Amino acid sequence: MKNKIFEKQMPNIPEKIDWCKKCVISTARPRITFNKNGVCFACENKDYKNNINWKSREEELKKLLDKHRSKGKSWDVIVPSSGGKDSCFVAHQLKYKYGMNPLLVTWSPLQYTNIGIKNFDNLNNAGFSNIRYSPNGKIHKQLARLCLEELGDAFHIFVLGQIFFPLNLAAELGIQLIFFGENGELEYGGNKELFNKSGVNMTTDEKFLNNYFKGSKIQDLINWGFANKSYMKKNDFSDADLKYYQPPSIQTLKDAGIENYYYYSYFKKWTPQENYYYAVENTGFEGKIDRSEGTYSKYASLDDKFDGFHYYMRYIKFGLGRCIDDAAHEIRDGHITRDEAIKLVQKYDGEFPKKYYRDFLDYLEINENQFNEIVESWRSSKIWKKSGNNWVLKYPLK
Repeated sequence: MKNKIFEKQMPNIPEKIDWCKKCVISTARPRITFNKNGVCFACENKDYKNNINWKSREEELKKLLDKHRSKGKSWDVIVPSSGGKDSCFVAHQLKYKYGMNPLLVTWSPLQYTNIGIKNFDNLNNAGFSNIRYSPNGKIHKQLARLCLEELGDAFHIFVLGQIFFPLNLAAELGIQLIFFGENGELEYGGNKELFNKSGVNMTTDEKFLNNYFKGSKIQDLINWGFANKSYMKKNDFSDADLKYYQPPSIQTLKDAGIENYYYYSYFKKWTPQENYYYAVENTGFEGKIDRSEGTYSKYASLDDKFDGFHYYMRYIKFGLGRCIDDAAHEIRDGHITRDEAIKLVQKYDGEFPKKYYRDFLDYLEINENQFNEIVESWRSSKIWKKSGNNWVLKYPLK
């Protein structure tokens, strides 16, 4: 792997990769921890969740909501939403079960799928107001290419806006309550510091940024891009165009009275399959007819044509593709066994997302040779070895 200065997770990949004894996550996953019995933190969290008094958690939720309730006079909670099953579940419950007045906030995907835009419209038509922001398309493409080359993930630029646009907008509108869906660090295995916490404290943003978003600030990456990438021109960029890729300042958040953003999964036991059924019944959400490339599921991450390349590049970097996340969670939810999960992972994980491959190349304005060079620049010798003419995982799941 070529030297990469902005992707600060990969040096932490262990020399030998081990796999969780209960699910199908490996020690290559950033920030994950395993106990002495070889069980990952996400599985430990599953056992913890099964013993939570969810009725008591619901009472916590009601008190929090009452603190911010406007009684219909204004929006009282922001829900970041793509129109996917999880934000459908969160938004609908907050409005129709708990009487809140949510404003849905959407950071547009790189390129919508047909089913994605249909689900987006279906959710709004189910009784919700939405503010959707589409960033400067010329700049967005350049940043996506930069992130693919220097972070190994073109989708990174979407993730930044998905998190930071709602925070910025909340501060601008004076809405102090923000509800994301699941805490990915607990559901999929990550930072133990977030264990048993309802939300993330905004006053610790420096520590937060150093541990997430691959360890680098977007402005540092952009400045480096101006100096090193011929396709990036300073005249194309303005401070206003870049605002929502970055978090609001600590002082801005304090002035707006925003102390935390919250995870709905803290208050409600998080089961993706049940969220899907709820969204279908209550908001007109539709899954795909065919499975998503790289996995067996049909109802998650449907809105962006290019999110398959996020999972494919993660597979190249860490040996962990899209199927592994789905299968690991469904083991913990009791829907499949570990043996069944292993067979699914062996069949689907790392599958190349060919359906939108040409669209992806055209969007980034690169050719196949350039794409292949970028992919190979991210292949770690800790993860991969050559077997004949093929690359294989050094420590495959068994």
